Amino acid sequence: MHSILAVDDSASMRQMVSFTLKNAGYDVVEAIDGEDAFDKARVRDFDLVLTDQNMPRLDGIGLTRRLREHPKFKATPILILTTESSDQMKQAGRAAGATGWLVKPFDPAKLIEVIRKVVR
Repeated sequence: MHSILAVDDSASMRQMVSFTLKNAGYDVVEAIDGEDAFDKARVRDFDLVLTDQNMPRLDGIGLTRRLREHPKFKATPILILTTESSDQMKQAGRAAGATGWLVKPFDPAKLIEVIRKVVR
């Protein structure tokens, strides 16, 4: 079973994402922000990281950058799921090493489809 780290400072968004992923057969670990996610990622392996962009303490792009500096996360798919849709923000995400960019509100079927494409 593939494990996914779902990062969002909004409890309701974490619940929706978690529910969607668990129903599709994924093991989900939730984190409340980038710092929490980084702490969890250091002690456990994940097949994919799904993170919000706008969060306190450490945002999604900052988390992506930090994970990419870690050898164990060089090739792990990282998807940013956010309300941000500007090209500038997407470019910043790509520059940090994000695999993909999804805009909220998300379509559960589309989210699963994207995850299945990037998790092998």
